Amino acid sequence: MPKLKSFVYSWLTLIFLASSLFAQDSLMVRKVGSIYNYWDWANAVVVVGNYAYVATGISGLRIVDISNPAQPRETGYYDTPGYAYDVAVAGSYAYVADGSSGLRVVDVSSPSTPREVGYYDTPGDVYDVAVAGSYAYVADGRAGLSVVDVSSPSTPREVGYYDTPGDVYDVAVAGSYAYVADGRAGLSVVDVSSPSTPREVGYYDTPGWAFGVAVAGSYAYVADGDSGLRVVDVSSPSTPREVGYYDIPGDAYDVAVAGSYAYVLDWYSAGLRVVNVSSPSTPREVGYYATPGYA
Repeated sequence: MPKLKSFVYSWLTLIFLASSLFAQDSLMVRKVGSIYNYWDWANAVVVVGNYAYVATGISGLRIVDISNPAQPRETGYYDTPGYAYDVAVAGSYAYVADGSSGLRVVDVSSPSTPREVGYYDTPGDVYDVAVAGSYAYVADGRAGLSVVDVSSPSTPREVGYYDTPGDVYDVAVAGSYAYVADGRAGLSVVDVSSPSTPREVGYYDTPGWAFGVAVAGSYAYVADGDSGLRVVDVSSPSTPREVGYYDIPGDAYDVAVAGSYAYVLDWYSAGLRVVNVSSPSTPREVGYYATPGYA
């Protein structure tokens, strides 16, 4: 599912997020530039340096130069064989979650001419990928969490997996743990200290359907569908517990966290919600940007 993932039809919108946001002034969030390039759905975007790497569904991987945020321009693309749901970038490689076509490894050392150098066809449909060290952690839908060794980008290989009770839509990795948005089963905490034998050590059954997850410090922030944003204390991975929540107007489909703010994609209300999480027990919305399509 939907880093920050954004289901905006045929658009990449670049948003300025002011360093000081206040509850009384949601207008502090404003668009500074956009690109329309006849893409399919823009599912996910990762920014590294002067480039945005965008997973655009059947349009594959698109690379956008954002050195001038007001005038972003596409510099290169790779048309993946499947449906690009997500992308992670590490070093000179982009790792694309390509639906039924598995994990695609794309050399982006030359942003104008990205090229595939390897792939691993997982057993399920790949919705998300996170990369840490020599491993890619793949959200493989009904097939669970797959751990893929990418130390040799041309020959990625699965070294371990954990079949979660739900459907894995998103994964975030911090330290020795993978935090999994497991659909109807909520949040799953998986010990990946031994990549060949990942094992669940804790879980929290959220009230909704867990589609997205981000981790910052001792907290996991879960985009929980029609149950909004859930804040879960994971300081004890074996006993995660909810400490706060914010019920956004629509459905929470993904979340990213930076500093004291959680940025939540709100599906039905078509926008980006900015939530202050400096007090995890009482998260509160401080800004909102209405995207032109479905966020």
